[in-house]
Amino acid sequence: MTVLKTSLRNFFAHKGRMALSAVAVLLSVAFVCGTLVFTDTMNTTFDKLFAATSSDVTVSARGASDTGETTSDNGKPPVMPASVVDKVRRVHGVQSAEGTVFSTSVTVVDADKDSLSPTSGGPTIVGSWNGNDARTMKITEGAAPRGPGQVMVDEDTADKHHLELGDELGVISAIGTHTAKISGIAAFQVTNPGAAIFYLDTKTAQTTLVGQSGVYTNVNVTAAPGVSDDQLKKDVVAGIGGGYKVQTAKETADANQKDVEGFLNVMKYAMLGFAGIAFLVGIFLIINTFSMLVAQRTREIGLMRAIGSSRKQVNRSVLLEALLLGVVGSVLGAAAGVGIAVGLMKLMGQMGMHLSTDDLTVAWTTPVVGLVLGVVVTVLAAYLPARRAGKISPMAALRDAGTPADVKAGWVRALVGLALTGAGGACLYLTAQADKASQGSLWLGLGVVLSLVGFVVVGPVLAGGLVRVLGAVLLRGFGPVGRMAERNALRNPRRTGATGAALMIGLALVACLSVVGSSMVASATSELDKSVGTDFIVQSDSGQLITPQAVRAAKSVPGLERVTEYKVLDATLTTPDGRTTKKETINAADPTYAQDVRTKTVAGRLEDAYRPDSMSVFEGFAKDHGIRLGSTVGVAFKDGSTARLTVRAITSDDVVIDKGAMYTSVATMAKYVPAEKMPLDMLLFATAKDGQQDAAYQALKAKLHDYPQYTVRDQTDYKQALKDQIGQLLNMIYGLLALAIIVAILGVVNTLALSVIERTREIGLMRAIGLSRRQLRRMIRLESVVIALFGALLGLGLGMGWGATAQKLLALEGMNVLEIPWPTITGVFIGSAFVGLFAALIPAFRAGRMNVLNAIATD
Repeated sequence: MTVLKTSLRNFFAHKGRMALSAVAVLLSVAFVCGTLVFTDTMNTTFDKLFAATSSDVTVSARGASDTGETTSDNGKPPVMPASVVDKVRRVHGVQSAEGTVFSTSVTVVDADKDSLSPTSGGPTIVGSWNGNDARTMKITEGAAPRGPGQVMVDEDTADKHHLELGDELGVISAIGTHTAKISGIAAFQVTNPGAAIFYLDTKTAQTTLVGQSGVYTNVNVTAAPGVSDDQLKKDVVAGIGGGYKVQTAKETADANQKDVEGFLNVMKYAMLGFAGIAFLVGIFLIINTFSMLVAQRTREIGLMRAIGSSRKQVNRSVLLEALLLGVVGSVLGAAAGVGIAVGLMKLMGQMGMHLSTDDLTVAWTTPVVGLVLGVVVTVLAAYLPARRAGKISPMAALRDAGTPADVKAGWVRALVGLALTGAGGACLYLTAQADKASQGSLWLGLGVVLSLVGFVVVGPVLAGGLVRVLGAVLLRGFGPVGRMAERNALRNPRRTGATGAALMIGLALVACLSVVGSSMVASATSELDKSVGTDFIVQSDSGQLITPQAVRAAKSVPGLERVTEYKVLDATLTTPDGRTTKKETINAADPTYAQDVRTKTVAGRLEDAYRPDSMSVFEGFAKDHGIRLGSTVGVAFKDGSTARLTVRAITSDDVVIDKGAMYTSVATMAKYVPAEKMPLDMLLFATAKDGQQDAAYQALKAKLHDYPQYTVRDQTDYKQALKDQIGQLLNMIYGLLALAIIVAILGVVNTLALSVIERTREIGLMRAIGLSRRQLRRMIRLESVVIALFGALLGLGLGMGWGATAQKLLALEGMNVLEIPWPTITGVFIGSAFVGLFAALIPAFRAGRMNVLNAIATD
């Protein structure tokens, strides 16, 4: 009980000093709990949606995926004849059956030809209005479509794009463009996570999406009363025979949920990973806080030991304070996590993914995980300071000797740190020497962990040297104030090292990712310059295939020397060694593709792969299957017949563009695949006549203006798009790393605040002998800047080393250019100085307000 009372008294006596550590725990726990609540809410939203929109049993056409996805190689959804609906209706246990048509391989535009597709990455769905949709959607304005000139839109899409009744829309599919006016607006009865949905009448949907009437993509089946879904499924399969995909409502919902589960898990574990980094940074803050509190209470602890408190009791007293800190921070963090989840939902809403707070899901495990994690991390972080407190000698404490310095422990720490750093460096060296990326990635992960831990352990040793260098460069110009700031930073290297290490972790990751991202962009740009010999690339950013009408429009552009078509189709290959592959992708293009993309070969010429009944394979595949020039490969094309193709070229694996591709000509593919099954083009390559690049570029864009689903890019545009994509990803990662950097800033603030309290008498004496308030505040700010720059130097140096090593692995995938983003690195370093200034504002202000006489009289 005495230990508990002492811990409570000390905790509340120093509650101000504990506040920033509690905030660090709060932020970390809040991010963990917020992530769990957010992903659980998304799961709930999708569960409700899939459960509400699934019929008792669904019959899908052959070739449809488990999730009902309708994208196909020819741009049309797989269909089945209308006779299937009649067969299903005759099955025992069927109450009703209705044929429907829908497709996700579409683009819908407004009258200005602006796309209405979701910006969140959600699908655009165009389908026939049916009874199942009438059950889950409520028409809020107008009426359902009743003819080819009418279309209905979901309420969320209408609100986002300010659509009204009577507005004209264009539905662009592989068949062509169908125009209709909005006849109605329908609202979801459950939350729509972000899909854009448009409804046509059944006949119009058939002709618009498939190009023929009397066919359906799905049959929605409702069970008669008393008939289970499983039994109905068995009866339907028996009634219609094989060749169709039949799923119960649960199977359909599970398949859809599994489809989004991968995305949700990636998001969940990525965010939890960044929360873990914030926890790691928070550990240094907590260690520093308790170390300084123990040092400041040296005499008090000595008195406790002198009157009979045992080492274990002192140890337990400090750990109990940590327990209280962990509980308070974790409880508040769990509550704040719900707020973070709501904030993330609002943010996703701005991006087009609508999530309702009505579906907010807080599982009982979420606050438990947050509480346990926060408490355990806090107590573990306080363990070393607690042990140090227990070792304080009563006599040494009574002499106010402070926490005993252990010279031997310092040497051991330095040797251990150097050993770990050396081991990490050795692992990074082995990474750079690896022949395979999979093997090297293991060494890279181990090298990152060991070098990081090594730098943390050896930080106090490095602090002495680096702080002196920084002091000589930055502080000497400030005269005596600068020298005092340097000495204050050097006074306790262990504290400076721990504070700098907290900032080091976040900045090391920033530097590493910056180097990797810049190297990827530079490598891809270099590869484009070396390999791409065409002027323009036409493609759909949403993945929609290029229709024959758009191909004809592109080929009619004056000023173009050539237009190359590029198709992709799956096939099963039978190789000379007698083995049959499960599925390979065959890239079919016009013979001019060999000019458009200069692919390196290790045997033969790529041009020869476009001769009749010829193909190329990539180097690794050739080695695995004993293929040489002149070998014959059996190619069973999907939805086509089997060809015997002669290998005329073997392409190098040391490329970025089309790495691992197998080529043949469009003419060869057309010989074995029926015209109606031929895949649409994935890309078009266009090359202008000499001297007509600018005119041809404008003419091509103008010609494809009526096809807004496609984007025309020249090489400059393509490089910029690539840079923007990687930049967006890095910015998102930097945003998540900001949590760890915020916690690190709190650590600098806390260290300075506690060190000011620790030096109260010293500050009073300096003021008494003439140090002004302005000079005092400047001294503390400069000390903070030096500590921040020390952490930045360690972090940026370590991160650039990691990034350069990671680039060696990228080089194995053909990305051979190492680029250090010096503007970013320099900006982060300078920004760290401002972080130091910001962190010192409150501690410097409080120091300047101290009463001189009271400060001198402080015991």
